[in-house]
Amino acid sequence: MAALLSTDRIAVLLSPYVGSAAVPADLYEQLSVYLELLLKWNARTNLTAIREPEEIVRRHFGESLFCGLHLPAEATTVLDLGSGAGFPGLPIQLLRPELQVTLAESQHKKASFLREAVRTLGLQTEVWADRAESMPLSQRFSVVTLRAVDNMEAAMEAARGRVDAGGCIVSFVTAGGGEWAIPGTDRGYLRVERVL
Repeated sequence: MAALLSTDRIAVLLSPYVGSAAVPADLYEQLSVYLELLLKWNARTNLTAIREPEEIVRRHFGESLFCGLHLPAEATTVLDLGSGAGFPGLPIQLLRPELQVTLAESQHKKASFLREAVRTLGLQTEVWADRAESMPLSQRFSVVTLRAVDNMEAAMEAARGRVDAGGCIVSFVTAGGGEWAIPGTDRGYLRVERVL
């Protein structure tokens, strides 16, 4: 099957989000594989309401990579709480392979997709196919990310219980601003909450 978008086109679409940052040599090729898998699964399982490939690249991949570039340099572990189709966790893992990323997703079909994506992309990413609250209490992370969760207040509470002291919660917000405005949009910001 021919690629839906060339790796060069994916790189162009993502340039506002990654700027001049150094990225892994195979990043755009991996994202192309991820895109094809996502579109194939999305045809039979509702993983994302966005169906247009270029819009998926911009909105899902671009915003996720932008998040990955703004994670603290000292971070070693990331929990993507309510990962859905893997955003922002999977693009962060592809961008920063040194991180230990866990994708928490309680919906069975989405968790199945995440396992297949991890296998297809050859990643060591863990998929937690349950609510993050059901993880062992000892399991903590440098960073917890939240994007497009149903109940932000409840998700923030769950996230606080999963962050190491000195770590942070990075959330995508549409109102009230944040530390960084997401490029290409007037609706999104990254907000960082440090946990002491």
